Amino acid sequence: MRTLETDELKELLVKCWMTHDGSWFYSCMQEFGMDAANRLNKAAIRTLSAIELGRITDALGIKREGIETFDELKKVIDGMFSVVKGDFMDFSYDFPSENVMSWQMNRCFAYEGMKRIGAGDQYECGVLYRVACWVENVGVAYRIEPPVEGCLMRTRGDCSGVVRFDL
Repeated sequence: MRTLETDELKELLVKCWMTHDGSWFYSCMQEFGMDAANRLNKAAIRTLSAIELGRITDALGIKREGIETFDELKKVIDGMFSVVKGDFMDFSYDFPSENVMSWQMNRCFAYEGMKRIGAGDQYECGVLYRVACWVENVGVAYRIEPPVEGCLMRTRGDCSGVVRFDL
């Protein structure tokens, strides 16, 4: 038996977690319907985001309370993504100017998964919602442009935009 390198282990664990997440969503959709699955998914994300934010920032030694500067917020976001983002997710983000984060999904793993289970036409984005919950949990006001209603990949054929922070 071989030992996994740290990066291999992280990628495997993130893939397994996302498979669990998708399986959970599918089971909710089958049992309760798509509206309930979307609602329950967002409720679970809201709960998860607060817990993972605390665990990850504590583990990385990153301040998460009393965020007052853009640099402090960038450290939180970078720290979170350093743990939860897998290479298979195929998206990028950056900070092109003060108080702005941009993102670009090259191929959305969540939307692709939803299409595979027959839910692509009604899926409401959980990926950006998760990031928004992190930002809310550190107490920073923000605006997402364009507003995410449903799934941008489905409605626009492209998932990209900016988050403007009020710091």
